[in-house]
Amino acid sequence: MTADPMTTTAPPGPPHKAVHAPSARVTGADGAMAAVTVVAVCAGTALLDGRLDPGGTLPLALQLGLLLLVRRRWPIAVLLLGVQAVIVFRSAGLTDVGWVWPVTAAYFTLAATDRPGQPGRPGLPWAIGIGLVELGFAAAWEASTGAAPRTVLASTGAEALWLALVLAVATAHRDRLRWRAEVDAGVLRAAREREAEALRRIAEARLQIARELHDVVAHTLTVVGVQLRVAGEALDDSPDEARAALATAQRVRKDAVNDLRSLIDVLRDPDDESGDGIGEGSGDGIRDRSGDGIGDSRGGFPAPRSPARLAPQAGLDDLEALVDRIRSTGLEVRLETSGELSRAPAPASLAAYRVVQESLTNTVRHAGAARATVRVLLTGGALHVHVVDDGNGTGTGTGDTDTQADREGGGHGVRGMRERVRALGGTFEAGPDHPRGGYAVRAELPVPGFRP
Repeated sequence: MTADPMTTTAPPGPPHKAVHAPSARVTGADGAMAAVTVVAVCAGTALLDGRLDPGGTLPLALQLGLLLLVRRRWPIAVLLLGVQAVIVFRSAGLTDVGWVWPVTAAYFTLAATDRPGQPGRPGLPWAIGIGLVELGFAAAWEASTGAAPRTVLASTGAEALWLALVLAVATAHRDRLRWRAEVDAGVLRAAREREAEALRRIAEARLQIARELHDVVAHTLTVVGVQLRVAGEALDDSPDEARAALATAQRVRKDAVNDLRSLIDVLRDPDDESGDGIGEGSGDGIRDRSGDGIGDSRGGFPAPRSPARLAPQAGLDDLEALVDRIRSTGLEVRLETSGELSRAPAPASLAAYRVVQESLTNTVRHAGAARATVRVLLTGGALHVHVVDDGNGTGTGTGDTDTQADREGGGHGVRGMRERVRALGGTFEAGPDHPRGGYAVRAELPVPGFRP
């Protein structure tokens, strides 16, 4: 009946965004990479003994750096313009070293944007294609200048190896970002599923508590109300009958208090020893000389017990006592049972008991019936419950404004019976018993593994 506590920790944030996410904003990382590219082109030219011409290398480095400021938004265009700038500067003789490595950042950015389902942004294939074209042009250009084949092969081979390394690192980075995004999405999905499961359990617990409270309170108030009316009418003419009615009311009240106490013990933390339950015997509560319920003068209810120590809930073994209580209201009830009811599992036994209890309670309260028949049969792997009366056929009365919801399609009692049965995979029907009149409730609960 209890629900797992729902954690209040906030779910993890959205998955990590990869560097390829298109954005119109220029970030600090973009500026840093642009500055590093400018310095790297100049430093690389100097380290390779190239011509460090302020009219050639520096403008090329600045152009390549400025292009990287928009690399996230237009990675293909940035790489194409960067490669074009390198080819133009090399062809014009403004710089004499480097083909691929000056545009390393552009190649890396484009290769890292390779995402499925992104039309027009193929990423890695584009980077590979542009790189092969650039390497082909570089080899042709080197050969056209009269360089030895060995020199051409060494130069373009080194550039090709550098390109392969850059693309491999970019691919690994892209895969890592994908993995992190998938992990974060899985964590977020798991957190949402746990939250949904916790909410579902809480909702189920609330429904179960509502059903238990309704069944216990409605039945108790109905029987006690009838007995008090009988006692009031017989007080002067038949004191013995009045005392018997009051004794029955007291016994029913005691049973209801025990049921409510068990329910509260289940809801309370087993480690809570504060003893603040119903009927706490602090000295200022309601005094109960019978010593069996609310305000017990000997200290009220005992300390909260763990669920393992709770008394078992009602079941089919208690049907006789239930029927006897209903008979004390003046309703003639015939109980028919068949099969080994004691072999029914506890959930099905409790649900069947509650169906009989609620059906008879509604008969007493609303149907104006004189007789009712209860049949409970355990056979064929199912527990069958059938309750029928000879009342007005509504099962919920016709003139009591408090039962308007019942008359409009089943109030809390009928709805509770239906929920109990369906929660166990059974079927439930309730309605007028045509053509004989009266009202009938039928329920069938599966009993897995039962063999008659």
